[in-house]
Amino acid sequence: MAVFPSGHKMLDILYADDHLVAINKPAGLLVHRSPIDRRETRFALQLLRDQLGRPVYPAHRLDKPTSGVLLFALSPEVARALGESFAHGAVEKTYLAVLRGVCPETGIIDYPLLEEPDRLAVYPAQSDKPAQEAVTSFRRLAQVELPVAVGRYPSSRYSLVEARPHTGRRHQLRRHFKHLFHPIIGDTKYGEGRHNRFFREHFGCHRLLLAATRLAFPHPLDGRQLVIEAPLDPAMTAVLERLGWSDCLP
Repeated sequence: MAVFPSGHKMLDILYADDHLVAINKPAGLLVHRSPIDRRETRFALQLLRDQLGRPVYPAHRLDKPTSGVLLFALSPEVARALGESFAHGAVEKTYLAVLRGVCPETGIIDYPLLEEPDRLAVYPAQSDKPAQEAVTSFRRLAQVELPVAVGRYPSSRYSLVEARPHTGRRHQLRRHFKHLFHPIIGDTKYGEGRHNRFFREHFGCHRLLLAATRLAFPHPLDGRQLVIEAPLDPAMTAVLERLGWSDCLP
């Protein structure tokens, strides 16, 4: 794998043309500088800028612990056009996640979410704002029951789901699946510590098991439909294989 002179690995570019570029963001990498982690020195924005040798503009964002398709524009005009596509629901986003418990086969989570400010933000969000519309659809791809007592029961059950957020609220999938009482494994903020610890100790999994696997949207210049897909990283792939789900992936 190619590396920068600093020793950092080159980002995996999934798609590029004269107007936009999409990367497969690794889990644990911030999109840009943020009060979330003032000590962090590596950011997807700067790494991609250095890799391409030109300015780039984020069209959306992924949480630091989430991996997968991340889209950048190569000009402010294209960034604005892509932002409008996201705002108007013209972008179809698909994720894979591992949940605690066996969730319903299919479902729609229609649960408004209060705005969440960045931790340590200079201008915190107003706490008196009403909750914002937030809608997520999902389907269960697989389930498993392990003969291990992680909590109060003699066995532990997990689900593999494909999820599609139809709105773009902060931490939407993580908060929605917590609301459904099926939190995402590896989520240290909204998840369940005992199950996270079980996956660390028994599967060597130290990441949030949430990946943005697909973006579909009209190209901002000519309107043709683009579909960009990202393969799962080795860490998440290894967990799914050990759970017996290799053949269940879409």
